[in-house]
Amino acid sequence: MESPAVRDAIGSYRRHAATALLFRKLWGVFALKILASDWKIILTMGIAAIAAISMIAYAFFRPTEHPEDAERKRRLHLNQIGRIAEGQVVEFAEHPPEPSAPKKVAFGSRARPLAHSGPRHLVSYSYAISGVTYHTAQDITGLGGQVRFERLVTGQPASIKYDPANPSDSILVADDWSGLR
Repeated sequence: MESPAVRDAIGSYRRHAATALLFRKLWGVFALKILASDWKIILTMGIAAIAAISMIAYAFFRPTEHPEDAERKRRLHLNQIGRIAEGQVVEFAEHPPEPSAPKKVAFGSRARPLAHSGPRHLVSYSYAISGVTYHTAQDITGLGGQVRFERLVTGQPASIKYDPANPSDSILVADDWSGLR
């Protein structure tokens, strides 16, 4: 058997719980009435939802730049702004073509296959700027019009175009220029 104090406590709890539930229901109805009565709030929320959906769609479906396009832009930029330094060819290597495996992509565009499917040509070279020696390499695949691969030898002198703001960024061959002699 429950004591009167326990019964009063349970009754008080039930009354407060019922009051809180009624308050939540009324507040929800009241909030919806306020929201529905002001068309500016609805318009603002609609525009915000459209903007959010648009940003998410752009993030998933934007076109991506192909690495070969980025390299071509870099060569063009260095050819235009680059200063010339004297250097030499350190090594010339020919690598077999990379196998192209089609990749499944859930969102966005598929990567384009490489434009050149033959062997990859890599030239390592070194040059010095202000007493600092730089050793780097350039993939000259596809630039065969500027380079005679049969005449490319280790130790061959060459002119290198480098970025004055970042001397480690350089090219040995561009689309319309060659530092090979």
